Amino acid sequence: MVFLGTPECASEALSRVLDAAEAEAAAFEVCAVVSQPGRPRGRGRKSDAPMPSPVAELAMKRGIAEDRVLCPEKANEEWFLDALRALDVDLMVTAAYGNFLPQKFLDIPRFGTLNIHPSLLPQWRGAAPVQRALESGQSETGVSVAYTVLKMDAGPVLRQITRPLKGDEKAPELLSELFDTGVKALLEELPSVFDGEAAKRAVPQGEATLSHAAKVSPEEGDLNFAKLSARECHNKVRAFAGWPGTKATIKIQAKGEDEAKEVVLKIITTRVSTDGDAKAANGEVQVTKNALRVPCAGGEWLELLEVQPPGKKVMPANAFINGIKGSKLYI
Repeated sequence: MVFLGTPECASEALSRVLDAAEAEAAAFEVCAVVSQPGRPRGRGRKSDAPMPSPVAELAMKRGIAEDRVLCPEKANEEWFLDALRALDVDLMVTAAYGNFLPQKFLDIPRFGTLNIHPSLLPQWRGAAPVQRALESGQSETGVSVAYTVLKMDAGPVLRQITRPLKGDEKAPELLSELFDTGVKALLEELPSVFDGEAAKRAVPQGEATLSHAAKVSPEEGDLNFAKLSARECHNKVRAFAGWPGTKATIKIQAKGEDEAKEVVLKIITTRVSTDGDAKAANGEVQVTKNALRVPCAGGEWLELLEVQPPGKKVMPANAFINGIKGSKLYI
């Protein structure tokens, strides 16, 4: 088997795959790991020595030989394809790899390529399935183990597991959970993959519930309380937790001051409240003991439970409130 992945959530998946491959009764081995090239890290991103991706870093820590950790810029490079062909690979497994896989690549493994995709395909094909599922306010999501074809995330589904959503999940934790669930499902299916039965059983995707998960842009994290409902804001906070995060401008008028100062707060954790008509607030933020209640479009309140002021650490709302006693807040 060859494993392909790049970010932290994929490294967690690789760790579980390697654990299974090292078990006494294992019927497979991981002969190589593929990841995107390392990127400069730190301020300015000008480091002379790019740091390896989380997947590449874990692979080397777990004993994969350096020449078996392959990091092509693109998956159609001939040296890379030749290296894979030389391994006589039975199966490829991808988890958030992030590079387009050409047909020349897909033709190499004897039993095909399986992708762990954190959505209920064909819902949310694309780069940001968990973020888009949370942003849209879905009541459930899930993970799919599907064969990879030339069209993105469109191959036959071998296994699918549904995960109900309560409405307070955040993207980073949910993503890790779904990949963990997906790896377990993949490992359970491997015997049928290697005897050829799985490919016959996989179900082609329909188009009835098709949706696309476009890559998230930094600008999407800006919250406009006057235009978005409390529910829409809450879902954005959950979806974009981790990266790019969400932020909003709050006007703070200190006691005795005529002018209000604008502060950009990072919004970390929120809750929707239907208690009272937020329209009557005329843009004033209610300050309670443990929350900032922000009036939103549609007449509901968004309660800010955790925030991060400029230059400070994440803090519960009551800590922020203690620092602005006597002030009035507006959107």
